Amino acid sequence: MTFVATILTLYPEMFPGSLGASLAGRALEEGVWSLDTVQIRDFAADRHHTVDDTPAGGGAGMVLKVDVLAAAVDHALAAHPDCPVLAMTPRGKPIAQARIRELAAGPGVTLLCGRFEGFDERIFEARPVEEASLGDIVLSGGEPAALAILDACIRLLPGVMGAPSSGAEESFEEGLLEYPHYTRPQEWEGRTIPEVLRSGDHAKIAAWRKAMSESDTRSRRPDLWERHRGARGQSASDAQHDE
Repeated sequence: MTFVATILTLYPEMFPGSLGASLAGRALEEGVWSLDTVQIRDFAADRHHTVDDTPAGGGAGMVLKVDVLAAAVDHALAAHPDCPVLAMTPRGKPIAQARIRELAAGPGVTLLCGRFEGFDERIFEARPVEEASLGDIVLSGGEPAALAILDACIRLLPGVMGAPSSGAEESFEEGLLEYPHYTRPQEWEGRTIPEVLRSGDHAKIAAWRKAMSESDTRSRRPDLWERHRGARGQSASDAQHDE
């Protein structure tokens, strides 16, 4: 089954962009996923194809018009009713790897790319549109975020990565950052690969990697560490109740 990516954007020329190269590009050529870019401006009803207007209540910038957005979203839903619609906006919930896995396991995704001051809020009240963000940053538009989310999904599609396990031992998959990696040369500028990784003892290597994942997460991402601890505590509590 082909994973269908639909992009609602004012700048369709920005796609496939980086997704036309490397693993994603090869997968696109092989039909593992498909790309359909839809020009939002085509759904403007006036002769000037106006897509934005001034903010109600005053203020700087322009806001994307709800009637134009709704027509574009309706077009995408009619073509792919089973694909969720995500709007790229810093007001959205930061997207996590768990959500990426859910999207990659489905038939595809429609990504609505914002510009200017953003979307008329009524689009989220009237249509099944999920607000999503890459994090606490503001971009010039939703297109770079859409490229990042698609890249994250595409690499998880069957056959895209060489080894099936490549997507398993990564940051966020177990609620932790990934452990550090090393490769040859064994010594470089006086720095050596940790001895445990050269020991051949797979049990010790696994224990070291787990300890490093926990240590790095605790020091670099205390927010992730607290969630991980909470999840572990919940699992332990559930296990006790099952006994």
